[in-house]
Amino acid sequence: MIIYKSKDEIENIKKSNQIVGKILSELKSMIEPGITTKELDRYAEKRALEFGARPAFKGYRGFPASLCTSINEEIVHGIPSSRELKNGDIISLDFGVEFNGLYGDAAVSCPVGEVSAKAKELIMVAEEAFFKGFETIKKGKRLSDISHAIQIHVESFGFSVIRTFVGHGIGYSLHEDPQIPNFGPPGHGPVLKAGMVLAIEPMISMGDWQVEILEDDWTAITRDRSLSAHYEHTLAITENGPIILSQVEDEQLSGKETKEIQNA
Repeated sequence: MIIYKSKDEIENIKKSNQIVGKILSELKSMIEPGITTKELDRYAEKRALEFGARPAFKGYRGFPASLCTSINEEIVHGIPSSRELKNGDIISLDFGVEFNGLYGDAAVSCPVGEVSAKAKELIMVAEEAFFKGFETIKKGKRLSDISHAIQIHVESFGFSVIRTFVGHGIGYSLHEDPQIPNFGPPGHGPVLKAGMVLAIEPMISMGDWQVEILEDDWTAITRDRSLSAHYEHTLAITENGPIILSQVEDEQLSGKETKEIQNA
């Protein structure tokens, strides 16, 4: 069942997502050869707590960390460790928080040092695919119109859309209805309406779309070991159209603004 949110609820969900967006922005600036994924995880958790939020992934269905760090052929749910990033790697950072009972969720893929032109393109296409889906959200459109727009864009570059994992509704829970695949024909599923809050997250690969899960029972990798990229924002559909809640409006939140978020 889709839980439609009021204007006030959307404003409060936005607070959670602004925390996520700010922390991801800070993490991106830390990406360089030699840093470990565990260091990134510790930083993300520390900053969430400073904002008065709770890392949403830690303990979720047993996940052992606050941040998902997925490197190269790892698609999603990579577990932070003492592994150091290397020049030429690409990494997906997926992060969520719970703040005042409401959830935020977003992800970004980043190059590590100097990466190949094809890897840069993969990262770019994952991000563009999100916005292609976002642009379809108009009165009278259906959920699968988002999915179709993402798939068409990704495949036009010769890349594949991962089909095992999907986007989702979000709000009072980290994962709510509806599920949002990144592929499929247009014109199917629920009609897009004001009050929907959705986490749309293209996950794509340079090669095949099929997936394997590693022995840790979490890390999902491309079966053919091709590079993968992931990009996600949480958005809300309002009477005036869709708005991205996790897009950071001010890259430099002041101490005063941080306190205001905590006291909201």
